[in-house]
Amino acid sequence: MKKYNFGAGPSILPREVMEATAAACLDFNGIGLSLMEISHRSKDFQAVMDEAQALLKELLDVPAGYSVLFLGGGASLQFCMVPYNLLEKKAAYLNTGVWAKKAQKEAKLFGEVVEVASSADRNYSYLPKDFVIPSDADYFHLTTNNTIYGTEIREDLDSPVPMVADMSSDILSRPVDVAKYALIYGGAQKNLSMAGVTFVIIKDDILGHVSRSIPTMLDYRTHIDKGSMFNTPPVVPIYSAMQNLRWVKAQGGVKEMDRRAHERAEILYAEIDRNRLFRGTVEAADRSLMNICFVMNDEYKDLEAEFLAFATERGMTGIKGHRSVGGFRASCYNAMSVEGVKALVDCMREFESKH
Repeated sequence: MKKYNFGAGPSILPREVMEATAAACLDFNGIGLSLMEISHRSKDFQAVMDEAQALLKELLDVPAGYSVLFLGGGASLQFCMVPYNLLEKKAAYLNTGVWAKKAQKEAKLFGEVVEVASSADRNYSYLPKDFVIPSDADYFHLTTNNTIYGTEIREDLDSPVPMVADMSSDILSRPVDVAKYALIYGGAQKNLSMAGVTFVIIKDDILGHVSRSIPTMLDYRTHIDKGSMFNTPPVVPIYSAMQNLRWVKAQGGVKEMDRRAHERAEILYAEIDRNRLFRGTVEAADRSLMNICFVMNDEYKDLEAEFLAFATERGMTGIKGHRSVGGFRASCYNAMSVEGVKALVDCMREFESKH
């Protein structure tokens, strides 16, 4: 039975990316050594790092004056590194979910934090509109896609101050006007690579303006100066990222990823809206194309466990919703096929016919 991985992360990767990474873990570039055991200072791995950085810049059309870093610590460490490096007096945060709130909490350790808007009042089921970003803030932070609740900011906002974005779960799924951002970061385990590496795209001239001393490992300038090689980088995840970036380019780049994202989401949301058993959990205008959340309609709530078992038996994996929302979540990252989405729709229709 074929399985379809709708997990929110670590998540689906293209089969050829996994196969190439697995092969390199046995024999890297035919040198007779595993990728897992070679020196990160070797010419062989330096070529991997160089290509991965160059491909990310190419695919996102990153302007001059920006650096691409591959670091450890996940997006959670970036919640700390961003204010450590950028917050002198005040920062502005948009609260659209759990991860946005966690980033905001860390920033409060370094200075004043203004919450420009929040959708917590309705369990993050919509995106705040018409908020005002204070012009005297050191930076404005937002989380573009909310994996738990299924909302997504799929446009590049205008900000009067440097803008910082956590794009962990929608990077490479659409074209991005990088010039509108001072810093973009994210964990790789959704659309970029396997778990274990974090990407950072940072405008070089925003650094060096805070008065505090910054620990060496938490200073972005350390990693820019050393090309992400200050300490041992996560070698295998970076190699996987390079292979995945090659795959995205070969498929037609981020414009093609954007087209596919819309196609998948339109198919699944149409079924959620049609099927009498289910309903979506967020306002239609704010629906994520990456994490599609839905629940049983109230009168069918008692069928939730049965549907989960039904779909799982038919190869749908990772569709259980986050505990704070319940129901179901189909994460449709770049590597998810339209075939997989249609298989889930078939499950929903078959289950409807039973009830």
